[in-house]
Amino acid sequence: MRDPYSIIQTILVTEQALVFKENDSKYFFKVHPSANKIEIAKAIEQIYEVEVKSVNVMNCKGKKKRVGRSKQGRTANWKKAIVTLSEGEISII
Repeated sequence: MRDPYSIIQTILVTEQALVFKENDSKYFFKVHPSANKIEIAKAIEQIYEVEVKSVNVMNCKGKKKRVGRSKQGRTANWKKAIVTLSEGEISII
């Protein structure tokens, strides 16, 4: 298994994430693109010492960006994980 800190890149703090945290005990994470649900759940349990109930993942496509007048590029693709906890709480700040 890979290092848990290489699987979990960062915790996402957005308005939607804070609403889900308060209501449903769900947390949003930016994870490594090749990580699967089992690896994500084990990494969260090791890093934050909580019990994970379920993990949902989604691939987020990079946005189109313009560079100069005629060139177009893209931001990087990334993967988001929504982790539901059965017990415990993660301190965001």
